[in-house]
Amino acid sequence: MADPEQARATQLRNIEQKTGASARDWAEGARLAGVGRHGEIRAWAKAHYGLGYGDANALASAVLEASAPESRRSEDPLDQIYSGTKAHLRPIHDRLITEARGFGEFEIAPKKGYISLRRKKQFAMIGPKNAKQIELGLNLKGDFGNDRIIAQKPGGMCQFAVALSDVAEIDGAVVEALRSAYEAAG
Repeated sequence: MADPEQARATQLRNIEQKTGASARDWAEGARLAGVGRHGEIRAWAKAHYGLGYGDANALASAVLEASAPESRRSEDPLDQIYSGTKAHLRPIHDRLITEARGFGEFEIAPKKGYISLRRKKQFAMIGPKNAKQIELGLNLKGDFGNDRIIAQKPGGMCQFAVALSDVAEIDGAVVEALRSAYEAAG
């Protein structure tokens, strides 16, 4: 499976082919359109290039990243997700990834504030819930809910979620639920 940087580079190359424009053209077009915030650039890219949400979102991130001061750029998207008051949550994230890697291969797709874990389909999401907790979202059918793994409202991105504030909270029940979601994703 591709690492996150390879996947992002491939997506940006595909967007260049779809739009017939380069990253430099996107940045100049956004500047001329008077849009500078992420959501504004995304909406502009959807309207101007006819892109879907995901590609427009990636384009907006690329435009903003290219214009960011060198001191704010990072090669690792997790450095941005787990920065400032959320930096202490990174070990919890890393432990969840280590547990998931024990199940087999999967793709890690970084998003703006979390990462998506995918096989044939997404099986989990990991990211800060707030400055004190990580939320592990799980795509599971059936009844895995308990006092810690909470069923979510229908229509959300995940059917279950568990909030974790310490590595020690990643117990057998959490690992088993993660494994079940992994296996169900194909």
